[in-house]
Amino acid sequence: MKIVCSQSDLKTNLSLVSRAVPSRPTHPVLGNVLFQTDVETQRITLTAFDLSLGLQTSFPASVSETKTFTLPAKLLNDIVTRLPEGEITLLGMEDEEEEEENFTATLVSASGRFRLRGMSAEEFPSLPEISTTEALKVPVEALIDGLSSTLFAASAEEAKQVLTGIHLTRKEDSLEFAATDGHRLAVLDTTTEGIEGATEGFAVTIPARALRELERMIKTQKEGAVVNLLCDEVQVAFELDSQRLTSRKLEGAYPAYDQLIPNQFSKQVTLERKQLLNSLELVAVLADQQNNVVKFSIDDDNQQLSLSVDAKEVGSATESIAAQITGESIDIAFNVKYLMDGLKAFKGNEIQMQLNEASQPIIFTPLGGLKMTYLVMPVQLRD
Repeated sequence: MKIVCSQSDLKTNLSLVSRAVPSRPTHPVLGNVLFQTDVETQRITLTAFDLSLGLQTSFPASVSETKTFTLPAKLLNDIVTRLPEGEITLLGMEDEEEEEENFTATLVSASGRFRLRGMSAEEFPSLPEISTTEALKVPVEALIDGLSSTLFAASAEEAKQVLTGIHLTRKEDSLEFAATDGHRLAVLDTTTEGIEGATEGFAVTIPARALRELERMIKTQKEGAVVNLLCDEVQVAFELDSQRLTSRKLEGAYPAYDQLIPNQFSKQVTLERKQLLNSLELVAVLADQQNNVVKFSIDDDNQQLSLSVDAKEVGSATESIAAQITGESIDIAFNVKYLMDGLKAFKGNEIQMQLNEASQPIIFTPLGGLKMTYLVMPVQLRD
């Protein structure tokens, strides 16, 4: 068997699927990447699967025969990444001494030769097939907007399993993305043209880990590309041209987050996003030294917002920003990291803060652009 391809193609595609290779595989073959060559199409398909997340991609190459084999993912990736750009040749043969259970590959480049031993492809598990043909078609732009606006707010605690995912809901003419870790909530309602399929009310919770890989996968796609989302009782799959991602769904009821967002507000603050973010980053230097808490003093009389941090054994900091304020003055405190995460996800420069009491959540929304809502629970101020 002989395969000839470019170093950049192999490096890019191998790097993409290798993210689904487990660091501690439950079975040795899961530490490998599955190669499938097709002499008719002159393409190579690469697959990695950790029994939960599966990644598959294909690319053109000169292929001498149709063949299926596996090679150690980390070792191969480390070698290919360090090879010079140019043509790579992969020569392969079964190891007759091992009764054809193993496969030996020789990687030849301009700078040298590397010999690797793989494993039988028969042991490699197949990616799940989704038992439905009805796909939700989502433009790449809508997916990128939805994921970049919500992924940061998903929980990292495995104990809160359903909160470690992003909840997608099909609305009448849009797709809604939501993520919460119990302390904050990010919601984006995308009305991008081109979303088709799935009935209104369709909802699924997908692990954030899988969606981070999807985000990496689609960022290089051309404008106007469309991703097909297929879903059954257990699995979801995202398909785009020569790429496929599969993942288990997260079980359990997602919180009714709409009920967390107040209908009315007694106070409203409008200000520049970048200015607020810069001020938060400054005072966060001290906030990091103690408890990550920053106090907002909203001053209606002077039309300004003051940010303050008091790290008793280190020092204190205060920053003031001009703002348009309606409603009575109030002091309210937050985890500074939560605020910065949300502001970095916003696009545009003007934002609006809406709130009621110091013990109730505050809502951040960008003015113009994406229809995004970011809710943050306050921290109790101690006298």
